Amino acid sequence: IILVAPRLDRLADLKAEIEKLAPRPQVLITTDANEVAAQTDVLVTATSAFDQKIIDIEKLKPGCVVCDCSRPLDFTLEDAMKRPDVLIIESGEVVLPGSKRQFTCDLGLPEDIVYACLGETAVLAMEGLYEPFTLGRDIEWNKVKQIYQLAVDHGVELAAIRGVSGFISDKEIELARAAALEKRRTG
Repeated sequence: IILVAPRLDRLADLKAEIEKLAPRPQVLITTDANEVAAQTDVLVTATSAFDQKIIDIEKLKPGCVVCDCSRPLDFTLEDAMKRPDVLIIESGEVVLPGSKRQFTCDLGLPEDIVYACLGETAVLAMEGLYEPFTLGRDIEWNKVKQIYQLAVDHGVELAAIRGVSGFISDKEIELARAAALEKRRTG
């Protein structure tokens, strides 16, 4: 596991916490994502980097799967077009249970799909829990497990996989895989 963030001291604390919970995986820390991009099989981003690229897509390992949890997204359609051998998916979208909901604002998502943060708020309301669970940077692992179980109990489901240009089909996944295998073969 490679953790990347601007502040090395916070990374060291997180590394220690992960190693306490799960001592088997090797945990490395760095402040430069590009430094480790070529060895990255799966990249999960959750940033607030509005004015800069957190990683150069050209440096990613062929076949890397990017799960972009950031809002706004860290990777664009242009990035995806540059690297057809890298699969970029969005994350953090769920389908709430029950009949269709009426929203008074446009979330920019297909009908019945909401961002997981909104889904979390809905689940907490269904439970009658009026407290923040996973708000901010200091998220407690037991709260993550608890909100997950509550979501399962209430019938919240993960939404279909979406990328920078909409839903990702099995064919698109296979095309990205084929491009990655070809790029690895030809160097």
